Amino acid sequence: MQRSTMSSASLRRHQRTERSTYIVRKPIVTAILVDGGFYRKRAYALFGDKNPQERADELLEYRRRHIRKSRSNLYRIFYYDCPPSTKVLYHPLLRSEINLAKSDQYRWSNAFFSELLKKRKVALRRGEELESQRGYTLKPEPTKKLLAGRIMVDELHEQDFFLDIKQKGVDMRLGLDISTLAERGLVNQIVMIAGDSDFVPAAKHARRSGIDFILDPMWSPITDSLSEHVDGIRECVLAPPENLQDPLHLNSISVSARNCSSEAQDDPDDEL
Repeated sequence: MQRSTMSSASLRRHQRTERSTYIVRKPIVTAILVDGGFYRKRAYALFGDKNPQERADELLEYRRRHIRKSRSNLYRIFYYDCPPSTKVLYHPLLRSEINLAKSDQYRWSNAFFSELLKKRKVALRRGEELESQRGYTLKPEPTKKLLAGRIMVDELHEQDFFLDIKQKGVDMRLGLDISTLAERGLVNQIVMIAGDSDFVPAAKHARRSGIDFILDPMWSPITDSLSEHVDGIRECVLAPPENLQDPLHLNSISVSARNCSSEAQDDPDDEL
């Protein structure tokens, strides 16, 4: 019987081909960056009004959805927000001074931050205290009605005004964290929950470093410049009005979903 032979060169090529079929893919390690002011507004709109503990638990469950979709390991959640203002501002409709340090929003925000600090793998990045340049300002819609003569000044209500608040220091801290994550090779994927085009430079820097950059605007409209400089857009909540059926919605009755959420608290699959 004739025996087939293989040259040494052919043997080496065969061995290289065989080894290439056993390439081990690098695991995905994800950092989740959250614009706190943005998240709280969108979470209120999509999931309803919740107390500080419920909102903190909701955020952790929301990040689990991202981790599961990416089939990745969580590095850390970076939550960026500003301490609530303690200023005393004049309200033009009430014609009185409002001490923001005694407001319900002040107490809620501080309690929410305290809840976040108790959570595993959550880093709270505080900016500067919220500042207001114009104080209480009339909302655009009642302003249009007032100018058109459809309503009179004495028909205005307290809810027709909003507190014009600007956050400072958040963009800088977020940019520094992205630079650190990229330069040290700590993660290879970033999920940013935000909707502000001010974060475009940070997204561009991450992508230049080879990081897969995913944006979650939570169904809020975003600019073309922001969508242009990310690798993908992904929401982990049902779009309105289906959001009312989402297990995370305040009015959603889903015992099984709540049980799954509590069991996932110590789920090791999404953590390093």
